[in-house]
Amino acid sequence: MRLLSLVALAAFTIGPLPAQLASPNATGAAIAHVHINAVDIAAQERFWTQLGGKPMSNEKLRMVQFPGIYIVLRQQNPTAGTAGSVLNHFGFHVKNFNESMAKWKAAGLTIEPPGNNPKQGYLVAPDNIRVEIIEDASISGNIAMHHIHLFVPDPMAAQAWYVKNFGAIAGKRGQFDTANVPGAEFTFAKSDMALPGTKDRAVDHIGFEVKNIEQFVKDLEAKGTHPEAAIRTSANASKLRLAYITDPWGTYIELTQGLPPVVSASAYE
Repeated sequence: MRLLSLVALAAFTIGPLPAQLASPNATGAAIAHVHINAVDIAAQERFWTQLGGKPMSNEKLRMVQFPGIYIVLRQQNPTAGTAGSVLNHFGFHVKNFNESMAKWKAAGLTIEPPGNNPKQGYLVAPDNIRVEIIEDASISGNIAMHHIHLFVPDPMAAQAWYVKNFGAIAGKRGQFDTANVPGAEFTFAKSDMALPGTKDRAVDHIGFEVKNIEQFVKDLEAKGTHPEAAIRTSANASKLRLAYITDPWGTYIELTQGLPPVVSASAYE
């Protein structure tokens, strides 16, 4: 009886553990977040929550968590949506495509006209953010992060850059060259011309969580990739260290150490 009481006490006294991202690869990196510039943060939060995410916070940072990714929200008017930029969309796997789409249609979410694949389609989030949905019945939950889709003039060069700088594993998905990192696939489509970068658009940047940001940045510099400024502590989260780089095609990338929140909130007041 005393043992049971101690176990129960422990359950109440142990604080919440940090939310989990995928374990980092040998370079110390895993995908961590997609950062959105939002005209209306409440509207964005509503959309991602209806999609199946959980609102959270890391001090002042407002976030929505999905398996394998955080959507980080910032109040800032974007210059444009995702279509027409190097980052055309990002995508999730769902366990049941038809059930998910029917639920989201009933909730009033914007759905693009269907294509030829009955197990794949697109939603449009606020601020004109394209979100691809693909069925994968093998996932453990109802929804999980899958990919970030970049449109570049030279897909093989982009693949090689992510392999070199983030330890990604080169692959292929259908017609697309890919680079897989823990937590997500980078998918590269051929574009006839260089497209505008992501900075200041609705998806401003993507982010990697790294084990040791100082060493990771040193390793990047040795490979010829240099941050735009020195590593710094976030003004919004006191234990979050960060730095920024841009890939050769204009994808703005944040490197973080300490993004996952230790304490979460189920909703904002």
